[in-house]
Amino acid sequence: MSTKEMTGSEIIIQALKDQGVDVMFGLPGGVLLPLYDALFKQNGLRHILVKHEQAAVHAAEGYARSTGKVGTVLVTSGPGATNTVTGLVDAMMDSVPLVCLTGQVPSSLIGNDAFQEADITGITRGITKHNYLVKDVNDLGRVLHEAYYVARTGRPGPVLVDIPKDVLLSLGTYKTPGKNSAVEHKSYKPQVKGDTAAIKAAVKLISKAKKPLFYGGGGIVNSGDAACMLFNQFVKMTGIPCSLTLMGLGAYPGSDKQFLGMMGMHGTLEANMCMHDCDVMINIGARFDDRVTGRLDAFAPNSKKIHIDIDPSSINKNVVVDIPIIGDVAHVLEEMIKYWKADQCQIDKKALDKWWKEIEGWRAKDSLKYTKSNKVIKPQYALERIRDLALETKKDTFYTTEVGQHQMWAAQHLCFEKPKRWMTSGGLGTMGYGFPSAMGVQTAHPDALVVAIAGDGSFQMNLQEIATLIAYRLPVKCFILNNQFLGMVRQWQEMFHGERYSESHIDVQPDFIKLAEAYGALGLRATTPGELDGVIKKAFESDLPTIVDVRVDASENVFPMIPSGAAHNELIMGPEDTQNTENGGSVESGVLV
Repeated sequence: MSTKEMTGSEIIIQALKDQGVDVMFGLPGGVLLPLYDALFKQNGLRHILVKHEQAAVHAAEGYARSTGKVGTVLVTSGPGATNTVTGLVDAMMDSVPLVCLTGQVPSSLIGNDAFQEADITGITRGITKHNYLVKDVNDLGRVLHEAYYVARTGRPGPVLVDIPKDVLLSLGTYKTPGKNSAVEHKSYKPQVKGDTAAIKAAVKLISKAKKPLFYGGGGIVNSGDAACMLFNQFVKMTGIPCSLTLMGLGAYPGSDKQFLGMMGMHGTLEANMCMHDCDVMINIGARFDDRVTGRLDAFAPNSKKIHIDIDPSSINKNVVVDIPIIGDVAHVLEEMIKYWKADQCQIDKKALDKWWKEIEGWRAKDSLKYTKSNKVIKPQYALERIRDLALETKKDTFYTTEVGQHQMWAAQHLCFEKPKRWMTSGGLGTMGYGFPSAMGVQTAHPDALVVAIAGDGSFQMNLQEIATLIAYRLPVKCFILNNQFLGMVRQWQEMFHGERYSESHIDVQPDFIKLAEAYGALGLRATTPGELDGVIKKAFESDLPTIVDVRVDASENVFPMIPSGAAHNELIMGPEDTQNTENGGSVESGVLV
């Protein structure tokens, strides 16, 4: 460990390098000029200049989620900092590790309503995992190292560090951490190892189950590749059916026969019915989100519930469980497998076979089927062709999405075999997330095929980032499933609000081909099923960022669907099962078993 005297700006640069940061996403402003000057004088850190600060955060999210590293954001004070708020909430809800560095007015002006002053630490206190206002340059190095430790340790999340301009200019000391010295937060010590007695009790309960179900969430992916491998191993060992949340897709191979598909509001029939009827539910790294549980008093009413989560606040928060296990998913799964083998546990094969036979009956109904057309492009068909033609490229393929109908269709019809290949906004549901997120993914994986799936409404939230893609030669392929509606809003209005389409039709939109060309990108369009394959192939073959306008059936809805306030066994399977009601009234569910 060595000690050096540096300016605050130089300390930041050195601390980021010592943390292994290789790229940051940002936008300069007045109070940050000393830091950008220091950035100009070095070559170790890459900076991606975005066109809007919200996009910087989403790009850092895409980078973080596709690599497992901490994403880094750099923005100026006032509006620069406040523009990050949506992205920070998104990262907080989806457990994405970020460090957001914000400039602040000089210390002497804080509280004086100075030009471009905003109390960003106050604003973000409830939407970050932790935040700091650094008042002493000599604290800066320690704070930055703590920030990265807090962001990536335990349940990951965003950390904000606010730095006044005078701190950037002041001289202070920086201690370079030694190679073997752990940089931690003095009071933040998340529990990693699960309680042995609880783990043994969970193993015993699983072994006695007749209708068990693995319910996996984003926590498995966040825990790392080892956790995903252990999860795969345990599912295979036991023969138990497996379902994943929207955030967990990729934690278990999507093509495997034990995978039932996604669960929840737009999950498969087999996953939701299995969740409703199971007798033992093993929740690993999921938070019992309302889009998964449906009506709480009817949620898996006859099951014993095991919940594994590194965040103690998630335990018994939404659903009271029988066996809570606080700890890192990888460690807990490793222990569960060890005790399963040591005790020579086995599931009742006869009961499990009977359970699988029941599941296959639901699976045979093919709940994701849709009516194909030779005249109009169905959005599901478009996604299937994107998926299949992407496989033909033999490239490692990453998908991001915006939020809405296209997001749910993508979750249903794209098949994820590996973790960290699927980036979407789950908890907050942020329109405008997917396109800049793809920018971050492509930055991290320059040789990969990065595909952004968007709706025409969502895409227009951050379309200015086409310029960033061009500037940094990031060949993202964005497919806009264009139905000229805020699609999910229209679907709910059709089903629950008497077909009164209040402000959901997008009357005016740009010519997306001309828009792409105006920035120097490639613009393509497909209007019929016969055109689709050729357009997709041309997009994949191009070295340019590409915007593809796919004109899809505007009347198509996402099914299956569990209406808000309904139970898992009250799915709507298709248009024939709907009964238009006003003000969120009841719907028919005569579809199921």
